Amino acid sequence: MNQARTATVERKTKETKIRVFVNLDGTGKSDVNTGIGFLDHMLDQLAFHGLLDLEVHCDGDLHIDGHHSTEDLALALGQAVREALGDKQGIQRFGHAYIPMDEALLRCVIDLSGRPEFVFQGKFTQPAIGQLDTQLIPHFFKSFALTSASTLHLAILYGSNNHHQCEGLFKALARALRQAVEHDPRRQAVTSTKGTL
Repeated sequence: MNQARTATVERKTKETKIRVFVNLDGTGKSDVNTGIGFLDHMLDQLAFHGLLDLEVHCDGDLHIDGHHSTEDLALALGQAVREALGDKQGIQRFGHAYIPMDEALLRCVIDLSGRPEFVFQGKFTQPAIGQLDTQLIPHFFKSFALTSASTLHLAILYGSNNHHQCEGLFKALARALRQAVEHDPRRQAVTSTKGTL
């Protein structure tokens, strides 16, 4: 249980060059540069509120748009979280969080089940927040769920400000993930009657 839960993932395609480092037992420090300012801000929130140490460097084809960078980064981040979890012995496995962000209320429920699934409820009313297309926000979370092999449910319960809604979603994921990856002092084995996750 004292083994460092860290991982580094590098992803290189003709569209992006990405390096992600994650420490699940960190202090919330981040060093993030994606080329998309608002996405950097969201990843800083993920690290800080999830108590993850997170390093993200992405060089993508932003002259086209932000799609490839956002998707590939989420895929690399999910993979890094999955690798850092190792055999998942003794983790809580489940996590949930409600986050109020001024007038908005957001919910995240996650299961580090080994079975990728993503459900999103809600919609954004503007096409972009800063340089981040709002249609890419659910896509980011879906890509993360796929490579982290987690069941992830996210919901915008209500609210009117798209910035608040998006930031609340990232903070909710951070808190839920923090809970799910923590070790249960009463459990030494995998949190599944199947014996594997």
